[in-house]
Amino acid sequence: MKNLAILASGSGSNAEEITKHFTGSDKGRVVLIGSNKKDAFVLERAKKLQIPAVHFSKKELEDGSLVQQLKTAEVDWVILAGFLLKIPQNLIEAFPDRIVNIHPALLPKYGGKGMYGMHVHEAVKASGDQETGITIHLVNEHYDEGKIIFQAAVPISTEDSSEEIAGKVHALEYKYFPNVIESLL
Repeated sequence: MKNLAILASGSGSNAEEITKHFTGSDKGRVVLIGSNKKDAFVLERAKKLQIPAVHFSKKELEDGSLVQQLKTAEVDWVILAGFLLKIPQNLIEAFPDRIVNIHPALLPKYGGKGMYGMHVHEAVKASGDQETGITIHLVNEHYDEGKIIFQAAVPISTEDSSEEIAGKVHALEYKYFPNVIESLL
């Protein structure tokens, strides 16, 4: 049984899907949900799901305090689900090849600093691409450049709004992210 920590900066819908997926599983369980934003709705979801929740500052992320909290919770894997800060070297070293991120586009397109959420979907729409999707990848020291583990695509049309594109991508996230995590364990 592997212990998972989920880090998120926003509403936490993927965190909730992952937690529900592993409830009753013999492969993994979510033991901690953390956020760098004290008012992020993911912390409310954690309470509702009865998962310990922590808020941490950017300083605590960078100075190793968060690594210590994860080690105290006996975390084996760190899952990024809408986490917006760059992962520092101390966290990468503490969990080598055991930090997984999901990106709402088909990397290497639309990746890098500032490319998250609606920013990505608006860029995809503006490009005229006929498909978009998700990329699940390991995290390294660069934004969205870690080893790709899985991608899934969905067709889009020029009539789709950015919000409709986001909806199609969210459906892929909910369908695939928990299963890909499970396969890594």
